[in-house]
Amino acid sequence: MEERSLIHFTPAVTTVVAAVFALVLWRHWRRRPQARYLFWWTVGVALYGLGTFTEAATTIFGWSEPLFRSWYIAGALLGGAPLAQGTVYLLMKKRNADRLTVLMLTYAAIVSVFVLATPIVFEAVEPHRLSGEVMEWQWVRLFSPLLNTYAMVFLVGGAGWSAWRYWKTSDRPKSRVTGNALIAVGALLPGIGGSFTRAGYVEVLYVTEILGLTLIWMGYRAMTKVPAPSIHSVQQTAYATERK
Repeated sequence: MEERSLIHFTPAVTTVVAAVFALVLWRHWRRRPQARYLFWWTVGVALYGLGTFTEAATTIFGWSEPLFRSWYIAGALLGGAPLAQGTVYLLMKKRNADRLTVLMLTYAAIVSVFVLATPIVFEAVEPHRLSGEVMEWQWVRLFSPLLNTYAMVFLVGGAGWSAWRYWKTSDRPKSRVTGNALIAVGALLPGIGGSFTRAGYVEVLYVTEILGLTLIWMGYRAMTKVPAPSIHSVQQTAYATERK
């Protein structure tokens, strides 16, 4: 039987954190339903939690085909794109952001069909670990880097750029610099962990997932904890003024 350590149960903790964070974001969005970036961040954190839930369930109950396919779509494919889409709505005009949303969803839907259709190489299955190596159609894995790059450019790049911009602006709350910096680092960590997973070190991903999500939440909190006179602008998360 495959040996499991405490680190293999880390995704269970990450799932709980994601569920609570998604609820916080959902309540924030319900107060401002016109803010599409909050909607996409809520969806993004929820999918993040779904991905870690499949990892936790595989550790506890063992590998299953439904868990694997759910994990690949929610985690490997859509791990960061919905969060990045929230940033797109902050950095771009609404019309352009809507167009990118359609393109992103269409692309993800097509790739998801391939993920659901690919035969499974059961000889490659590990009892308590998830890996794309079990897909017979290995070419399907070539599609996920595009969405991951999309997430990297807008989520990590957008947060990093905003941190620098607010650092250069003396009249802005410094919490915006800190918050954006935390989000940038937090969004980068799961991508690093994913690279280790491709090399067979899935445990690194488990650690970077919980650290990354925690830093993103800390960044969100840093930018929402401000004096009352500027709360409206801070609720727009310090990336940019949302363009209608």
